Amino acid sequence: MFDYGLFRFEDKQDLFDKAIRFWNPDKTRFWQNIGVDLVIDRREGYCLYDMSGRRLIDLHLNGGTYNFGHRHPELVETLKGALDYFDMGNHWFPSVARAALSEALIKTAPNLKYAVFGAGGAEGVEIALKSARYATKRRKIVSIVKGYHGHSGLSVATGDERFTKIFLVDRPDEFVQVPFNDIGAMEQALKGNDVAALIMETIPATYGFPMPKEGYLQACRELCTRHGAVYIADEVQTGLMRTGEMWGWQAYGIQPDIFVTAKGLGGGLYPISAAVVDERCGGWLNVDGAAHITTSGGAELGCIVAHKVLEMLNRPEVRANTNFVTEFFAEGMREMMARHGDIFVGVRQKGVVLGLEFDHPEGAVAVSRALYEHGVWAIFSSLDKRVLQFKPGVLLTAEMCQEILDRFDAAMPRARELIRALPKAA
Repeated sequence: MFDYGLFRFEDKQDLFDKAIRFWNPDKTRFWQNIGVDLVIDRREGYCLYDMSGRRLIDLHLNGGTYNFGHRHPELVETLKGALDYFDMGNHWFPSVARAALSEALIKTAPNLKYAVFGAGGAEGVEIALKSARYATKRRKIVSIVKGYHGHSGLSVATGDERFTKIFLVDRPDEFVQVPFNDIGAMEQALKGNDVAALIMETIPATYGFPMPKEGYLQACRELCTRHGAVYIADEVQTGLMRTGEMWGWQAYGIQPDIFVTAKGLGGGLYPISAAVVDERCGGWLNVDGAAHITTSGGAELGCIVAHKVLEMLNRPEVRANTNFVTEFFAEGMREMMARHGDIFVGVRQKGVVLGLEFDHPEGAVAVSRALYEHGVWAIFSSLDKRVLQFKPGVLLTAEMCQEILDRFDAAMPRARELIRALPKAA
C-alpha cells in the first residue's frame, strides 16, 4: 500500500491502471512499452526516487526546470517564507513582487523595457507573438523546422506538424517554417517585408540541440532588422545560465527584441514565465494593459521564487560551478566517445546543454532505457531520436559528475545490445 494521505494506491500497477483510465492512456503505455516504468515519488537534489524506492540521477531536469535540482533548500525556504505573507495576488493591480521581479529581469537584459508574465512557457510565447504583431501590424510568423515553442494556440502553430495537425492548427498562410542553419532559406522567408516575427530557440531543444553555425544567429538578427521583423529568442531551455551566460542569446552575442523565459525561472516549485520585450513591442502596455490577461501568470509566490532564482544565478560561485560542470562533461564525453565510438558518434555542447548522438534513428531511445537501468534518467529528443538530451544541473558536485560518467560507461554495453536489437535503418 502506498498511502499519501489524501489518496492511496494498492501498488504500482494500481497507479498505472488509474493513469490509463483517468489521465493519459497513450503516455502511460508509451513508457511501459519502451521499458521505462518510472513513477516519480520522492525527489531531492539531482536525484529522483521511484515508487519502489529506486534512485535515479536526473539528467532530464524536465527541460531545465530543475536547474538547481529538486526542492533546493534555499528555494523551499523562500517559498515557505513567502506563504506567511503572500498568495497568488491579483493580476489587476500593481504588485510589489511583480515589480521587483520585473526590475530584476530587466537588469539582466540591457536594451529591453518590460517583463510581461505568464504561467508557463507556451503562454510566454503567446505574449511574445502577440507583442510582435502589435509592434509590426503584420501577421506572419517564421519559425524553424523541428522547432518547439509550446502547445497553446499560437505557440503550437510554430512547431512540428506532429503537434499541429492533430488539433487542426496548421496554418501555412500565417506560419512559415525554414530549416535551421539555412540562412538562404531564412532570407527567402523574410525578404517580402511581411513577417511580424522570427521566433527561434537559441539552441533547438526538442530537435536534439543542433548547434547554430558560426554567425548564423547574428545573420538572422540582421535579416530581421533589415526586413522589419521582430527577433524573438525562446530561452525556455537555454536561459538561466545553461549556456554559461544568463541568457543563451548573450552567449552568442546577439540582441533580441523579445525573449521568453520559463521552466527553471520558478525553480521547479512554482510555475511562472515571462516575455521580456523592448519598448516598441511592449507599446501595447501603454495603450491597453489588459489586452493580455492571465489570472495565474506572474503569481506573487512565483515572482518571489523567481527573484531568488535570479539572485542565486548571479552568484560568482554558481557561474564558476557551471563552468566546471561544462568542462567536466566536455572532457568526459570525449573519453566516452573514444571508448564507445561504434554507437556513440557525436556531442553537441554549449555550456551544460548537451545533445549526444547515436548511430541509429532510434538509438537514443535505447540509450535512455539502458541509462535508466543503470540509475540515470536522460530523455531522447522527441523530434530526432538519434539524439539524447543530456542536461546536467548547474550545481552538480564533482562526485556526482563522476558518478554520472561511471554509470554512463557501465550502461554502454546494454545500450549496444538494445541498439543492435532495433530494426535496421532503411
